[in-house]
Parts: sequence; C-alpha cells; structure tokens
Amino acid sequence: MERTKIAGVEVSRVGLGTWAIGGSEWGAVPETDAVRTILAAVEMGINLIDTAPIYGKGRAEELLGRAIREHGRRDDFYVATKCGLNWSDGRVVSDSRTKRLEIELEDSLRRLGIDTIDLLQIHWPDTQTPVAETAAVLAGFLQSGKVKALGVSNFNVAQMQEFEAIAPLASDQPPFNMFEREIETSDEPVLPWCAANGIAVLTYSSLCRSMLGGRLEAGMKFEEGDVRRVDPKFQEPRFSQYLKAVERIGALAKERFGKTVLEFAGRWVLDRNGVSVALWGARKPEQLIDTKGVMGWRIDADTMVEVDGIIAECVTDPVGPEYLTPGVRQA
Repeated sequence: MERTKIAGVEVSRVGLGTWAIGGSEWGAVPETDAVRTILAAVEMGINLIDTAPIYGKGRAEELLGRAIREHGRRDDFYVATKCGLNWSDGRVVSDSRTKRLEIELEDSLRRLGIDTIDLLQIHWPDTQTPVAETAAVLAGFLQSGKVKALGVSNFNVAQMQEFEAIAPLASDQPPFNMFEREIETSDEPVLPWCAANGIAVLTYSSLCRSMLGGRLEAGMKFEEGDVRRVDPKFQEPRFSQYLKAVERIGALAKERFGKTVLEFAGRWVLDRNGVSVALWGARKPEQLIDTKGVMGWRIDADTMVEVDGIIAECVTDPVGPEYLTPGVRQA
C-alpha cells in the first residue's frame, strides 16, 4: 500500500469510503458484512477510513466504531468524518450553524466510541453561514483536542482561502474520476491550487459510483433507494455512452498494462498531480481485493491523452455530479 501524509500523519493512498456501508443510498448492508469490510481494509494496509454522520443517519459511524472496538487498536485507524449536513423535511440540506456543528461533533465521538477525530471535514459549504464563522468553530474543536486536523469537502478555491485565513486547512475532498474532472478543468481549478498550497486532496466517487468498475451492462435496473436511480449518468442515452467509454478504456488497460478497468481507474486518479488519496467504496471484503492491483505502477502521459480521446468520442452528452448538491436550509 502506497502512503502519503495529511497534516504530518501517514495514511494509505487508498482510503475506505463508507457511504455505501451506511445503507441508505446503496441498498441494505448487513452489519456483520460492514464490520468485516472495515476490518479487511485495515488488514490490507488501508488505515484511512472516511465516514460521515449523514451516511445512514449515523449508521456508518456506528459500524466504524464497532470495527475499531473489535480490532482493538485505535491507532491502526485514521478516522476522517464530516459535519455540516442535516435532514430537513425528508431532504439533505447544508447546515453549518455553530450549535449544529457542536452537536454533530459530540454525536460523532459517541457513535465512533473514540476521544479524538483524526480529520474533521465540513461536508458541504453552507451558503447561509459565512465560511469564516464555520472555520472559527472548527478551530475551537482543534484547540479543544477533540479534533487533530481540519478539512473541507466540495469547497471551491475562494471558500478554501476564506477558511484558511481563520483555521489551518489540512485537506479538501472533492468528487474526481475520469468522467468528473471539474477540479482540474473549472475556471478556478481546485486540484492545482491544493497542490501549490500543501492541501491534501482526498477524492470521492473515484470510480464514479461504480460506473468504472467494469461490471455494469446496458439495460440494468437499480433497486429502489439506490443513488444511481437519480444519477443522470445512469440514465439513457447517457448510460450507454459512458458504458462504451468504459469498454474501450478497459480494452486499453488490459492490452497495455494487463489491468482491469477498475484497477486502471483507481490508478488514473492517484496519478493525477495533486491527488493524495483515492477513496474506495466497498460493502463487503471481496470488493477491496482489486485495490492491490492499483498499487506499484503508473500510467504514462501518452496513455492519459489516449483516455481523454476515448471519452471525448464516446461521451457526447457529459454531465457532472451536480445532482449530489444538498438543498439550502431555511433560515
């Protein structure tokens, strides 16, 4: 397992993402399977476990806490959780008001069964709360010793600059994969800014909600409650366009590197300049096996360009991850 550092602490370059383990957007996950998956990740050298209160309304954090207790060695886990989202009238909204963040911190510590969170991240910017105010609250958490490092997720450059003016910023967590590259291509790209300013980047949706897993087929139906039922990429005619790109990229990966498209997609993220960690979602231990094939090799520049060409040819109606954006809370 390759390693990097966040705020001076060594972490695995592949992190386990627990959105799916929460069970609310990816279908039910038996508790025993979820805990076994977390423990299997640690056994494989993955120490960064990323979670959030919103995943299963606290269930993902509770399962991680159980895994830590079963494992018995807290120091083998780098716990990255989040705050700043809330449920309101059946939908998720951004909420970084001071009292809300204070409640979330204590609830997360209780569910996780730990005294200190390694990395606490603001899940989404709250457009109704000044970033500086949010940063000041998190700076207080840092000073209290209940949090060791601070991060953000889904923030743009201006928002990170405002945060960093008040509190030390260790990381950013944006969506990033071969099909979703806004952090490289926007007018103010996040990735190069983070690289230039020493901010670790943890990418979520590194496999584009399983699109790059190589196991999907045209005409597939997703279960009720599965987030892919509302993801525009998984709706026709886009679905077939993306699947065609995956097929061609998979053939290239096999011919040139002897790798599966899933292994290639993971390596692609890690080889982009500025990326520190790629988060890898899994609901059962066997879904982690392919992380081994991501390690120990690199994708050359010519192949990167060839991939760009394949995607441009196949995906004629691209769409980003905007559908994930939470609602705006009522004041």
